[in-house]
Amino acid sequence: MRQRRGFEIFTLSFLDVVSCGFGAIILLLVISQFSEPRVIEQEGRKLNEQIASLELEKQSLKEETEHMKSQLASRKEQLARLRQQIGRLQGELRTTEGRYQAQRTDQEAQKIIAKQLQSARQKLTLEMKRLQKAAPPARARSPIGGIPVDSEYIIFVIDTSGSMQRFAWPLVRKKMAEVLRIYPRVKGIQVMNDMGNYMFSRYEGRWIPDSPARRRAILSMLTTWAPFSNSSPAEGITAAIRRFYAGDKRISIYVLGDDFSTGSIQGVLDQVKRLNLRAGRRRVRIHAIGFPVLLEEAPNSENIYRFSNLMRRLAEENGGCFVGLNRLP
Repeated sequence: MRQRRGFEIFTLSFLDVVSCGFGAIILLLVISQFSEPRVIEQEGRKLNEQIASLELEKQSLKEETEHMKSQLASRKEQLARLRQQIGRLQGELRTTEGRYQAQRTDQEAQKIIAKQLQSARQKLTLEMKRLQKAAPPARARSPIGGIPVDSEYIIFVIDTSGSMQRFAWPLVRKKMAEVLRIYPRVKGIQVMNDMGNYMFSRYEGRWIPDSPARRRAILSMLTTWAPFSNSSPAEGITAAIRRFYAGDKRISIYVLGDDFSTGSIQGVLDQVKRLNLRAGRRRVRIHAIGFPVLLEEAPNSENIYRFSNLMRRLAEENGGCFVGLNRLP
């Protein structure tokens, strides 16, 4: 029998195949090592380009933001200027309206004064009689519309609250002009608000001399006069009595308001009584005019009824009259 030849695993052919395989792997490794830096470089350039593009976009957005901020600031400044201009124009409008009203009132006053001068002549002191010797004798000394007009000095205490300013101010000017009309000539005038603040600071604590020009100035100033108010006339009335009472002067206080929001009615009556009553005689007369603002704007408010009750009792106890108006113009 022929012996079978042994099988050899590691033959030359096998070694050729293995060598080729290793060679192919080494070649792939060499190729991949050569191409890898180029790919990284390309990716790096792309990333740098993207970063540069984002930087440009960021800068563009920043510049646009600064531009918008600048425009916003400019618009705010322009808005502020427009608001100031509107405020100035509104003030000029109120001043013009006041001057027109004052001129109109003055013309009407001249006509009415000529007719009512004799019947509205006040009870004169000896000094006033000497000043008016040339005037025709008065035919009547009775009250005008129920209001005694025997005072030589008059003080207006005016509620300058928001409700009065918004709804009743033209009527306030009209009624003030009417009150001044029934006093053709007095020795002194003063105007305060319900907190005791003076209309004219240079006349604080002293009388404003009466003249047609000063009356026109008062009515004109009233157009834009708006100091703070707490809608309570107590402070203004008591301040007027304390500062201006004098035993040798006949003084009337005219209270113009629409409501009484704080305080006790009896407390105010008692306080005014302590100040105004000495030895059974009153120091000043107190008159009042009530404006029906709350009747139209807040008919359920108790403040208007409190004001009416307070002013009616103050007038009764201090020799004056209370006139309640029933409608606004």
